[in-house]
Amino acid sequence: MIDIDKLQKQSGIIGNSDVIKQAMEMIAQVGPIDITVLITGESGVGKEMVAKAVHAISRRSNSELVTVNCGAIPEGIIESELFGHKKGAYTGAEVDRKGYFETANKGTIFLDEIGETPLETQVKLLRVLESGEFMRVGDSKALYSDVRVIAATNKDLGELVKKGEFRQDLYYRLKTVTIKVPSLRERIEDLSFLVERFALEFTRNNDIVYRGFMPDAIRAMKQYDWPGNVRELKNFIERIIVLEKGARITKEMIDHHLEPVMPAVEYNENLPIILDRSPEKAERELILRQLLLLRQDVEDIKKFIASGSNFENNEIKYLPYTSDSKNIKVVESSDRLIKSDAIGEFKLEDVTKEAIERTLKYFNNNRRAAAQALDMSERTLYRKIKEYGLDPKIKRK
Repeated sequence: MIDIDKLQKQSGIIGNSDVIKQAMEMIAQVGPIDITVLITGESGVGKEMVAKAVHAISRRSNSELVTVNCGAIPEGIIESELFGHKKGAYTGAEVDRKGYFETANKGTIFLDEIGETPLETQVKLLRVLESGEFMRVGDSKALYSDVRVIAATNKDLGELVKKGEFRQDLYYRLKTVTIKVPSLRERIEDLSFLVERFALEFTRNNDIVYRGFMPDAIRAMKQYDWPGNVRELKNFIERIIVLEKGARITKEMIDHHLEPVMPAVEYNENLPIILDRSPEKAERELILRQLLLLRQDVEDIKKFIASGSNFENNEIKYLPYTSDSKNIKVVESSDRLIKSDAIGEFKLEDVTKEAIERTLKYFNNNRRAAAQALDMSERTLYRKIKEYGLDPKIKRK
């Protein structure tokens, strides 16, 4: 049995979120088995670290891990780089040269950005995967390499197959086992751990006094989507520490340095949500806001009835809306905000439970879709459903 916590520390993969734990469990399962692995995820999430972790617990861990960035090799020489070339194969080929597959014999080869490889090269990659055979450029002699292949991509290979830009047979051969590395947005609860690790490493290596990040600074960073993921976060941490000359990082500093990279958003008062949100965050925010508004309506009506008033010629002054009633005059609120004094007393647990219940109804009890809309992992959603005693057979009306 593999100690997953020990493996995570050794591999340098940071985080305690459910999605990271799921990824580590998958690594522990497939690592010791000599099988092709496809690692997917956005740019900057740490796919190479996952590949190193898989190799570290494999039977080939004592041999070399050869990393190849397929997207960085020009199309004209990628076959020579991968499979080697014979002397005189082309101008400048003055000696025989081994390729990466020959170098990685008995070990592991990591093909990063596999989606960037030309179609002609993909044919030869498929042959290596299936039989281990290849030929150097300009040679007619077949060579053999005993190598485990780990590939990675930030593209949807399935879509590339539909467009004719990636071979279907190679796609199915690569995706024997797939490990998805979550984006930073999907595990934003890990941000504080990442910030601390990157800051400590950077200040220690550069002999800089580290005074830490204020809690409100961390909260501000969690509001940003981090399209460059962990790589962008690491670069940002190093930059802000240098520019602020080792001072303790505050929210104002975060706002100042993040502002240039955040897209300018024009706020439209007629929309219920701000536009600089991912679809998942926007949907979750809208659901929670509607729950608060419903609670506000109920509390306002209770107070109105308790006051002994009738509805004739009275004004209800809260969130703007339209009504066909001739007896109620609606006056728009100037601040367009939910009134905290009209919400009533409630617990966060109540709002969470109601949000989960309504979201499950909306998605016909599709837990995966509900989890994505609520910005939580499926494992967390299952735990909440059990904890709140929600009916697992809720159906949309």
